[in-house]
Amino acid sequence: METTSRAVEQASAAEGGQQVPSARRTVDGYLEASFPWYGLDEAFTGPRWLMQVGTAADGAVEHGSIGHGDEPSVRHETAGEDRGKFAVVVTVAANPVRRSADGTGLLEATSVSSAAWLAGVGLLSFTWPGQMDHSLRDDWLDQQTETAWVLADDLSGSDWSTLSLPVDGVPTPFHYRESEFGWVLAGSTQEGVHVGAYGRGMSAYGLGFAVIKDIAAYE
Repeated sequence: METTSRAVEQASAAEGGQQVPSARRTVDGYLEASFPWYGLDEAFTGPRWLMQVGTAADGAVEHGSIGHGDEPSVRHETAGEDRGKFAVVVTVAANPVRRSADGTGLLEATSVSSAAWLAGVGLLSFTWPGQMDHSLRDDWLDQQTETAWVLADDLSGSDWSTLSLPVDGVPTPFHYRESEFGWVLAGSTQEGVHVGAYGRGMSAYGLGFAVIKDIAAYE
């Protein structure tokens, strides 16, 4: 997945504590997906908003994110600062290794680890050490992105615990971890997609996920 560069671009756009509407997309990309989108279930009554979709090498929509709560902005890590409350749900198509549409190569398979990595990088894109020199920030993000990948590639490791949350009303196991930046979780659904999520200020415990019945309503 071409996710690292998107995270770097999003984080750069958000530098200085600004929000990142430029990183968001219209509903058009979401409507092109061949899989259902997930968000928080009806128990969440706050704001919901589109973020962005990601495509595979053949242009097919492969994943995307839906935000809930306060639209996150990059915050300096100052003690006692209100960093907002949000949760972002990432939906990833469950695809096997397959040939590209033009037959010239293979497209990467997706898995729960894909959802965990996308969620981990998504959380990083809204997290900058406030006192870090500008010239070091890209190196910091590259390093943290690599760490997120290593963690996502070892979901059975000690950094992860198991959390059961409802998906379309069915209790579903998720891999869950917390960090100084927020929390990340990832699991699979009965609808043939993987779901990741990340957030801060909102507890992951007690959240529920459900298929979005009308994604066009988010426009």
